[in-house]
Amino acid sequence: MLTGLHALLASRLVPPHGTAGAAVAAAARPRGDNDLNPGAPPRNGPLLPAAVLVPMVQRPDGCHVLFTRRTAHLSKHGGQISFPGGRLEPGDADAEACALRETEEEIGLPPSFVEIVGRLDTYVTVTSYSVTPVVGMVSPGFTLMPDAGEVAEVFEVPLEFLMDPQNHQRHGGMVNGVERHWYAIPFGDYYIWGATAGMLMNLYQRLNDK
Repeated sequence: MLTGLHALLASRLVPPHGTAGAAVAAAARPRGDNDLNPGAPPRNGPLLPAAVLVPMVQRPDGCHVLFTRRTAHLSKHGGQISFPGGRLEPGDADAEACALRETEEEIGLPPSFVEIVGRLDTYVTVTSYSVTPVVGMVSPGFTLMPDAGEVAEVFEVPLEFLMDPQNHQRHGGMVNGVERHWYAIPFGDYYIWGATAGMLMNLYQRLNDK
């Protein structure tokens, strides 16, 4: 199953930076928080580059996707479900390097356990970040050491559940006095929503060639 999934991802994702065919990244359609809010006002100012890792782990019952739950005290996105990642730093060669560095810093997953497969489409957030989601196959056998200051919990969700359209929802509500809508994929007590759910929807669309 891992080999088949790996091959499918490699054929559907934007190739990693620095590989043959990476130029198609320029043709990738940007996604973002305003996909479900087409009437939102245009964003002003430059976007801040960032990257996240979408870690896929092969387990006996199939492939699982690894997530973090951020600590509640953080000033931004406290308590929310996210992929490990963050802003590009001057020393990062590219989005892949940033995603691997941030993942090791946040949850202690060594880059040696990760094989980069490709990228999803760039995701633009309402907080003015231009996020590159980097998909990586993670070899089992790792031991995680989450940064207690940033990560309250690390957990996994079966990829099959995340890619089932019956589990894809659209929610809405008032955010800072403005009505907004977003994707959500609830899993038990975990509420996966916003940018994280939007990236998963992009993965679903890529895998189903939509």
